[in-house]
Amino acid sequence: MTVDQSTQDKARRLRALGSESVLVLPNAWDAGSAAVMAAAGAQAIATTSGGVAWSLGKGDGEQADRDEMLAAAARIAAVVDVPVTVDIEGGYGAAPDEVAKTVTAVVAAGAVGINLEDSKAPGGPLFTPEEQAERIAAARAAATEAGLPELVVNARTDVYLFGIGEESGRLQDVLTRAAAYERAGADGIFVPGLLDLAVLGELTARSPLPVNAMAGPGGPGVAELAKAGVRRVSVGTAVAQAAYTAARRATLELLGSGTYEELADSLDFFQMNGLFSA
Repeated sequence: MTVDQSTQDKARRLRALGSESVLVLPNAWDAGSAAVMAAAGAQAIATTSGGVAWSLGKGDGEQADRDEMLAAAARIAAVVDVPVTVDIEGGYGAAPDEVAKTVTAVVAAGAVGINLEDSKAPGGPLFTPEEQAERIAAARAAATEAGLPELVVNARTDVYLFGIGEESGRLQDVLTRAAAYERAGADGIFVPGLLDLAVLGELTARSPLPVNAMAGPGGPGVAELAKAGVRRVSVGTAVAQAAYTAARRATLELLGSGTYEELADSLDFFQMNGLFSA
């Protein structure tokens, strides 16, 4: 596979953004949401598997398959000029060679990063650190074989998200996984479900990989997370949820009072249409 210079440049840019300062990533679910986010100033965009799945009329948790997810990623990457990193869930197959197939498709789609989680299924159990390290190594090898060795591999662990093991042992579990994942070729460790600033501070001080957090309403702000040493912040399905909530509110008002206040202050037609070339 031949990777064009533009894609290589975006991969290097995504790497640089992760080291220059805290990288804040909005999560898009289709080309339209990605275009809006890029126009609003996002320096890079992540996809959300949940949001993509919902837009396809399916639930999260690999109910949408590899082809469907990567087709959405390709549409997103085609419509924005910033780096795109793709949530590939568990890799669409447990075996390392299935993860490799997915990463090859990611590169073909024009994306320059991935999130790869260590859950075998929503809620667990998790792959062992050794099993997941093999899967990460396969992802790294596939990216190199596809012509994009600079692909950013963000290793997600669901220890905290799904409450795996005794609470007192979770930090050490994540540190063990971070060490194994780093040796396998990961570039970062993503720990959704962990927003305790003290624990995050200890994790960032001891982890061999930069730590990524998933933030949201009621949790610490970006500045607080950065102070705790977090290097990358995303919001998962939250923006997609807000968009669908806006649709629900507007519909309830339209069908109820017959008024349109929920539609006020929206991006107008020409603003939206102007985001896309003919």
